[in-house]
Amino acid sequence: MSTLPPCPQCHCEYTYEDGGLLICPECAHEWAPEAAPAPQEARVWKDAHGNVLQDGDAVTLVKDLKIKGSSAVVKVGTKVKNIRLVDGDHDIDCKIDGFGAMQLKSEFVKKA
Repeated sequence: MSTLPPCPQCHCEYTYEDGGLLICPECAHEWAPEAAPAPQEARVWKDAHGNVLQDGDAVTLVKDLKIKGSSAVVKVGTKVKNIRLVDGDHDIDCKIDGFGAMQLKSEFVKKA
C-alpha cells in the first residue's frame, strides 16, 4: 500500500517517487514531497453584472447563444431555473425548456 500523497493538480492516487521528486503519471506534474500544497480558496462564480451565483439560482440570458451543431438559437431573456455551478470553461450546468440539458458560461447570464 502506497503512503504517497495524491497529485495536487489532478488528484491522481498513482503518484511515484523519482529521486527527490514525486511525479504524477496522468498529468506529469512534478513536486517536492516537502512542499505543502497551497490551501485552496473557494471559487466564486459571478454573472455578467458581478453578482455572486450559487447552486439553485435562476438566471436570465443577456445574449443570444447559438447552439453548437444546430441551427437553433437560445434567445436573450430566456430564463433558466435551478442552475448547478461546476468547474471548467462552461461553468453552469442547466436544463433549458425546449432545448434540453446544456452548459453555459457565467459571463452570458444575469441573476434573475
